[in-house]
Amino acid sequence: MTFGIHDLRPAPGSTHKRKRVGRGRSSGHGKTCGRGMKGEKARGKIRQGFEGGQMPLQRRLPKLKGFKPLNRVEYQLVNVGRLNIFADGDTVDPDLMLERGLVRREDLPVKVLGAGELERKLTVRAHAFTAGARAKIEARGGSAEEV
Repeated sequence: MTFGIHDLRPAPGSTHKRKRVGRGRSSGHGKTCGRGMKGEKARGKIRQGFEGGQMPLQRRLPKLKGFKPLNRVEYQLVNVGRLNIFADGDTVDPDLMLERGLVRREDLPVKVLGAGELERKLTVRAHAFTAGARAKIEARGGSAEEV
């Protein structure tokens, strides 16, 4: 049995007959046509977003709050305490951090934060350091170099 384009039909139940209002009582939509009795809704148009005189949602919400800087730099953050997985005297750079799973993406810059304690002497190369992180690295005899 073959079907042609002339045999295509909408799925059963997917289409509905148009509601014809004002066509007599027996239609179920006669007289007031489903609009109820009197009032603004029965008589004419109501502006979109009108809430019966209550302060409308678009006016209740704040218009502007703060701003988003266009040139914001999104860093991948690594705490100093997590650098203890490297051996004493290693040079740690973003590529090595990616390899060891400390960061996930190579296209974003890396920033080293000062949380945790460093127990090794490391040369850490990253795009940015907090003052605390730099102090902890240098206190162990290592160095913090910005890439």
